[in-house]
Amino acid sequence: MGKKRVLTIGVSAQESEDIKQKAAAAKSSGAAKNLKKMVVKGQAYIQSTYNNTIVTLADDNGRVLAWSSAGSIGFKGTKKSTPYAASLIVKNVVEKVKKLGLKEVNVFVKGIGSGRDSAIRSLAQQGLIINAIKDVTPVPHNGCRQPKPRRI
Repeated sequence: MGKKRVLTIGVSAQESEDIKQKAAAAKSSGAAKNLKKMVVKGQAYIQSTYNNTIVTLADDNGRVLAWSSAGSIGFKGTKKSTPYAASLIVKNVVEKVKKLGLKEVNVFVKGIGSGRDSAIRSLAQQGLIINAIKDVTPVPHNGCRQPKPRRI
């Protein structure tokens, strides 16, 4: 497979270097355009279970901007589900998103872990404006179908 080479017929060495530099400049300017995207409003998803807490920040269309979990920060075992770990997770995620200019979030909380309240509080402490908080924890409404009664 290797590196692709473009043959330039009738072009001097100096002109071919200029072409390579222009191509490199075009690639770098494309990367700079992606960094300039400013996101003012977004969504914060907090999944808090008995074993872990995961925080994801996304824009209004649902595209993920940054995420973090207790395990990715370095917590192990039962410490992953603590409120202290949840506050550090939020701090880590907000630092990743600061350069994008995120100011306002709608919070969606899922799960019944101990880190859900402290995660919401630390979102507010980090300077984000919380517009709405919605609990999207799945709740069984009638459970599974019961087995038939036993016939004797």
